[in-house]
Amino acid sequence: MSKILVIAEHDGSALNPSVAKVVACAAGLDAAEIDVLVLASDAGAVAQQAAEIDSVSRVLTVERSENSHAISAILAPQVVAMASDYSHVFGPSTTFGKDLMPQIAALLGVNQVSDIMSTEGSYTFKRPVYAGSGLLTVEAPSDAIVVATVRIASFASASSGNSAPIESADNSTEVPGHTRFIDLVSGKSDRPDLQTSAKVVSGGRALASEENFELIYKLADAMGAAVGASRAAVDAGYVPNELQVGQTGKIIAPDLYIAIGISGAIQHLTGIKDAGTIVAINKDEEAPIFEVADIGLVADLFDAVPELTDALN
Repeated sequence: MSKILVIAEHDGSALNPSVAKVVACAAGLDAAEIDVLVLASDAGAVAQQAAEIDSVSRVLTVERSENSHAISAILAPQVVAMASDYSHVFGPSTTFGKDLMPQIAALLGVNQVSDIMSTEGSYTFKRPVYAGSGLLTVEAPSDAIVVATVRIASFASASSGNSAPIESADNSTEVPGHTRFIDLVSGKSDRPDLQTSAKVVSGGRALASEENFELIYKLADAMGAAVGASRAAVDAGYVPNELQVGQTGKIIAPDLYIAIGISGAIQHLTGIKDAGTIVAINKDEEAPIFEVADIGLVADLFDAVPELTDALN
């Protein structure tokens, strides 16, 4: 029987939706126990939210001032100090997880399993390779702790309604002093979060400028959708890189994904392959995006997008 520790991603007050998806993945194993670990300066609110996720056996909290910010060099030793009690340590395949989990694996001296898409057994998993064009079955050693990231786009969130006990864990682990938080500079937006929104509107290089990308923002606002972009649009400087969707950006699974002026390179398609419905607007009828789109419109985006926005307003 597996005993799994799930590392909670949060912002200090709210639990990230990715945690419920990691728990859903863990529940697919023959798990005797699934514990969620909350590392924070004040874990109360986040721990309560984690306790409500079904299949969670316990919520463990480690409260210390150093955990005010999610610095992987600080968090990893604390996780490793608890890992010996578990057969698996899981985290989300988000920016948070991609930063933290490899350090945990390195400190434990094990290989990490990345981007679990499905579980075939307690130590057997499927993960994407070659930018998502293939699937690889990986079997991890059963005599070592499995450290893995979970591709959250591949799992539905575990339901809520649970009331798991919340326990305080040992917080005396020594952490390094060479890494410290100085400042955080980030853009602020009232739009939905790209990785969790049910609707996403993305723009590509065909928009031709940062000013023209306003067409995407206006359509997204009319729909109550998040905004995304192709790598080409990000590289061209039309939008910041936190909006990038694809293999080297964010992997998302919205109910509706609208790709505007995006050709459909395989690196981009990797990020949207789990979307419910894909809509493509492109004037090139040979664009690869049409091969995966559920609905395609061959049209000039500078005509089609304003018309669609007006119809929604």
